[in-house]
Amino acid sequence: MKFKRLYDLELRGKRVFIRADLNVPQDDSLAITDDTRIRASLPAIRHAMQAGAAVMVTSHLGRPTEGTVRPEDSLAPVARRLSDLLGVEVPLVANWVDGGFSVAPGQVVLLENCRCNKGEKKNDEALSRRMAALCDIYVNDAFGTAHRAEATTHGIAAVAPIACAGPLMAAELDALGRALLQPRRPLMAIVAGSKVSTKLSILKTLAERVDQLIVGGGIANTFLLAAGMPIGKSLAEPDLVGEARAIIDMMAARGASVPLPTDVVVATEFSASAAARTVPVAQVGAADMILDIGPDSAAQFAGLVAKAGTIVWNGPVGVFEFEAFSGGTRVLAQAIADSAGFSIAGGGDTLAAIAKYGITDKVDYISTGGGAFLEFLEGRTLPAVAALQARA
Repeated sequence: MKFKRLYDLELRGKRVFIRADLNVPQDDSLAITDDTRIRASLPAIRHAMQAGAAVMVTSHLGRPTEGTVRPEDSLAPVARRLSDLLGVEVPLVANWVDGGFSVAPGQVVLLENCRCNKGEKKNDEALSRRMAALCDIYVNDAFGTAHRAEATTHGIAAVAPIACAGPLMAAELDALGRALLQPRRPLMAIVAGSKVSTKLSILKTLAERVDQLIVGGGIANTFLLAAGMPIGKSLAEPDLVGEARAIIDMMAARGASVPLPTDVVVATEFSASAAARTVPVAQVGAADMILDIGPDSAAQFAGLVAKAGTIVWNGPVGVFEFEAFSGGTRVLAQAIADSAGFSIAGGGDTLAAIAKYGITDKVDYISTGGGAFLEFLEGRTLPAVAALQARA
């Protein structure tokens, strides 16, 4: 993918507008409970400041109503945290779309919640042009919003004098491109979740590209049904058995595979205290729920991971939150950590599993893109990325 990068541009004396993702969680008193996204945005901001640019940063926060800024919509707590982290005062600017504020070279201001501006979510062209007039260089460093065509993610990129990717955006696109567009083979994807329906597009897209597609959770149960295996009372979507079988057949036709578990961990109730039993998949009882892959399957899948050149991981393969049903996810997580292949992981549950098993520094790239990550896996064109490519 070709796009301009912030680190390659001359910034001294330039007005730089950074669209960051500062959408942090807050408690009832509006105190920030996790500042990871703010910290992740610091490299772009610091680089522009130190290069002598006049820096403007904006972000969305929550789900505001356009045209109003309620206390819970305000980026005021973010401005305070940014000030602490940067060691300089970061003023918060309200009603900023038409200018009327000043920022000197080497300084930074935070522009109030961009989704409070009328026309933001509809990608209004007039709003985009007004914002573009504020800057010499537009920087998108918010991959998590790249799947949304909004004024600060798409419209402004089309009309700003220069549009480029910040370091977070660039790193995400480099990693995704390496994993899916120019992978080292064999290419393996691990896709798990409760429903095939929510990830059907992803599964179909990956089925055309990967050498092995490991499925887990309720998705695996539907595939087991397609293979004629009993699943008892397990979560599945019988109406999508045909889709699952088509994916298996599609991959088999080109020499690829969907390796299914040969043994599973079952229980008759869904709870942390449920009595867990490991059984061959063909012996799942009518009252059983499949809540994890068994040790033989985990070892088999781990062997495939060890041989993979590229691994894309989205979703734990069992109910890893319950210790009795966490074995499969733990074994696969460790296999990914130990693999010599390039690994990229994304999705909230996947990130939680990575943290639980302490392998954060062993996964080559961890995507925090959420919906944007999933849409990239689906093969969709991300509007914000397309806008940057068009300006390359």
